[in-house]
Amino acid sequence: MSKAPKVSKRGAIPPFFVMEVMRAAAEREAAGLEVLHMEVGQPSTGAPKGVLEAAHRMLDADVLGYTGALGIPALRAAIAGWYRDRYGIDVPERRVVVTTGSSGAFQLGFLAAFDPGDRVAMASPSYPAYRHTLTAIGVEPVELPTGPEHRFQPTIELLEQLDPPIQGLIVASPANPTGTMLSREELTALANWCDAKGVRLVSDEIYHGLTYGPEAVTAAEVSESALVVNSFSKYFSMTGWRLGWMIVPDDLIRSVECLAQNLFISAPSLSQAAAVAAFSCTEELDGHVARYARNRELLLRELPKAGFDKLAPADGAFYIYADVTEMTDDSEAFCKRILAETGIACTPGVDFDPARGLRFVRFSFAGSEETIAEAARRLIAWKR
Repeated sequence: MSKAPKVSKRGAIPPFFVMEVMRAAAEREAAGLEVLHMEVGQPSTGAPKGVLEAAHRMLDADVLGYTGALGIPALRAAIAGWYRDRYGIDVPERRVVVTTGSSGAFQLGFLAAFDPGDRVAMASPSYPAYRHTLTAIGVEPVELPTGPEHRFQPTIELLEQLDPPIQGLIVASPANPTGTMLSREELTALANWCDAKGVRLVSDEIYHGLTYGPEAVTAAEVSESALVVNSFSKYFSMTGWRLGWMIVPDDLIRSVECLAQNLFISAPSLSQAAAVAAFSCTEELDGHVARYARNRELLLRELPKAGFDKLAPADGAFYIYADVTEMTDDSEAFCKRILAETGIACTPGVDFDPARGLRFVRFSFAGSEETIAEAARRLIAWKR
């Protein structure tokens, strides 16, 4: 009698629920029904014109082979220049690592910085892939329950309560799903705490550029030991190009390089070459941010009319995180009902907070102004 082969426990992690919502929305569209997409965190616009032009030139002139594991020199230099021009800091090109999306960056960073059995803290709610990726590699995610009183961000007071100690801390500013941000003073205090405790700070900065007040502060300004992750998917509107980057501290560079060589070989060469042009497209990209700002203002004004009146501040990114306690105690069923009865796809909070997420819903306002305005009208009518 044959014996079944082993199946690893690494894949026994929860699904990324927003992808499940996307599938339900696609099934509705396949049936010929309209969907207003407010579930997925991706720009409704494509790559900027300069990037597309560069890609066409590369397709005509280059064989598009492998690149170095850390990225092509031109792109690494352009990213270093972005930090000089936007943040006023000098980041050596040797510390810039180009990755296959921010997802590839998190995998490389987590593997280089943490061992199985280590503990890494993060705010709850937060991006679910932090927890799931850490769990898959044998690292324990430690969730810090945060609320409006913490602006949904980790605090030193919360960190001091942890026992046993942690080896890592993930921060995101602007954050997904709440859009809240850390001030320079708050980020500096957290970085100093991490340095004093020997804790590796990991800063998720993929929503930098998408802010509606003060600019976001990069951890590269306040800590030389922090691992900084960014992406071309959000501000640069290049989601499907699967390209991100890290600013890596000196003590992790060689580890990250060896891991990248073996796990990925390199990020997509066409995406890398074309992305050099992205840094010259800020006028077009800032036009997208202006649209997001108008969508945000509309939702903050109109959602309370539909009963969604407990909203996170949404200082950045393109999400509204709504407390729906007074409307439901099951946000999964609630979102399914909204999709079925209004055609609006939105994401239940359980993706971001397994313990309390059944009381929350996330709306993305990355879509067109027409889509967001129509969604608001439908929600108000539906509530009535």
